Amino acid sequence: MTPLRVSLVGVVASLLLLLIVLELVRGRRLKERYALLWLATGGVLLFLSAWRDALNTIAGWFGVQTYPPAVLFAVATLFILLVLLHYSTVISKLTDENVELAQRIALLEERVSRVSAAVSEQRVPVD
Repeated sequence: MTPLRVSLVGVVASLLLLLIVLELVRGRRLKERYALLWLATGGVLLFLSAWRDALNTIAGWFGVQTYPPAVLFAVATLFILLVLLHYSTVISKLTDENVELAQRIALLEERVSRVSAAVSEQRVPVD
């Protein structure tokens, strides 16, 4: 059976995670689409922490019989890995977009310098 103290610590930690994520969204420091993963993580951890029998049952499914809260930490680690994988894909996409934008800026700067050179050669006043 999961010790009551471990369940209480898990509930408090899960609630704290949920409150922090909601505060970050409210303060516009975290976008809603990214907050969903953290809210799901906090929700699952809260569920498993609060409902001790569910945690014991799930631990039994995985063959963990000596210390069921180990499953709670394994689930938390799994969710964190999923969040990290998601953020890695987002960062990869943003990196590709930054390279493309830098290339476009370089082309525009080259075009502007050509036009400036042509205008200065013709000595045409620029408005």
